[in-house]
Amino acid sequence: MLSNLNGSFTGKVAFVTGAASGIGRETALAFAREGVKVVAADISEQGNQETVHLIENQGGQAIAVKCDVTRSEDIRAALGKTIEAFGRLDFAFNNAGIEPRNPAPTAEYEEEEWNRIIDINLRGVFLCMKHEIPLILEQGGGAIVNTSSGAGIIGIKGSPAYTAAKHGVIGLTKAAALDYAAQNIHINAVCPGYIDTPMMGRFTGGTDEGRSQVIAEEPIGRMGKPEEIAAAVVWLCSDAAAFMVGHAMVIDGGQTVQ
Repeated sequence: MLSNLNGSFTGKVAFVTGAASGIGRETALAFAREGVKVVAADISEQGNQETVHLIENQGGQAIAVKCDVTRSEDIRAALGKTIEAFGRLDFAFNNAGIEPRNPAPTAEYEEEEWNRIIDINLRGVFLCMKHEIPLILEQGGGAIVNTSSGAGIIGIKGSPAYTAAKHGVIGLTKAAALDYAAQNIHINAVCPGYIDTPMMGRFTGGTDEGRSQVIAEEPIGRMGKPEEIAAAVVWLCSDAAAFMVGHAMVIDGGQTVQ
């Protein structure tokens, strides 16, 4: 727990996409432990409700909203419910994303798969910020964190769409950070390595062999925990990180260290 650094979180509200599981869920829980009111947004209604129940069980306040980040109308409606429930928006964690289904060399990559990944992992971040920023400006500022990846700073063989999307998130973050730094919104990104989440379970095929192959790529000798990413996100939203602008924070156990 960050112990509400400098009073950063008193009376504040956070909007978290991809909150039904993994990094999104753990970040929603971490915000709530700091006293932040949380809006859990996800396309999975069941997982979303489970996240809210976990928050309420630890004494926090939260609501669940169904949200497809590729649809502006969904995002507007979810943020409308945020204001209706809590009256304000201070922080956003734009974390919703998907993993590649069919790795292939660039010239053989399916256009449908390219469009699917770019639409959710990059365009979804843009759409969320487009609708979040005016609400945060109404409060005189706040913070936004976007989820990129280790794939946002290096190339990944066989994953042109995912690599392009995650690189794009970093570029988008930097541009938006410069647009709104003078208006007291600090915008940054996190770049997780291999994190032990349901998404990673799908990526590895859920097998011991698949997990071992992934862990072998981590110099630290293990996968990361979603709680470790959550702690970084919450810190980036605190007053302690107010001078951090347009940064892509790599949290990957040394995987991308050159």
